[in-house]
Amino acid sequence: MNKFWSILFLLVPIIGVALFLFALDDQNWPLLNYWFPDDVSEYGHIIDGLFMVILWLTGVVFVATELALVWFLWRYDGKTNRDPVKFTHGSHSLEVVWTVLPAATLLFIAIYQMNAWADTKIRRPENPDFEVEITARRFEWRIRYPGPNGKFDEVGELHPDDIYDVNDLHVPVDATVLVHLKSKDVLHSFFLPNLRVKQDAVPGMKIPVWFKARQTGEFDLVCAGLCGRRHYQVSGRPTVQTRDELDAHLKKLLDDQRATQSTQITTESEE
Repeated sequence: MNKFWSILFLLVPIIGVALFLFALDDQNWPLLNYWFPDDVSEYGHIIDGLFMVILWLTGVVFVATELALVWFLWRYDGKTNRDPVKFTHGSHSLEVVWTVLPAATLLFIAIYQMNAWADTKIRRPENPDFEVEITARRFEWRIRYPGPNGKFDEVGELHPDDIYDVNDLHVPVDATVLVHLKSKDVLHSFFLPNLRVKQDAVPGMKIPVWFKARQTGEFDLVCAGLCGRRHYQVSGRPTVQTRDELDAHLKKLLDDQRATQSTQITTESEE
């Protein structure tokens, strides 16, 4: 029976490694298209590079561990093994080795990822090309753009001079975008897969998030943290477009917003 289990466990690293190798070349294997979405961010290659380094390190350990397990199952099958049983109290040298190696590996990863962490979490752009405020709430993304003066109105709860939208985020291409991320109620996770951006939105905090999209198009904005029974509805559609297209979109939003405000004022006056 142990022979059977050893063969079964051998299939785990074989199938696992094969699936990852096929996924790396998903253009030739469209049915296995479960790898990363297209990277459209200036910083994306840094995140992807860090991921691949960790994947290779953990992959080597995974394969070595599985092969050792298979060998022990095969070699020491209780029905076929005729070698006498040997008892050991362990090896001090071996314990030192398997303590030092993981520690050294973790230290290497900690140092290697410092540049990626700094570029995406610490080195906040001083003069961003575009700013937007996004407030997460159950179950939507509330988006606020600066008004025609290019600045956010921070007086009071309502800001009639600013531009509002829900779930439909528009940003310029080839421009540094600074997002002021907030949460209205619970923890949410602001996730832009194509831009390799993920940041928790914490109630009571305004957290800066930045990115730079390198190509136009429509992408995905989702919540990557379980925030309630309708968590799946916290999704948006980021659109990366030229600056002229973005200005036209914001102007239309502002005109519609002012028209709605005028209608409300007229209705209240009539009443």
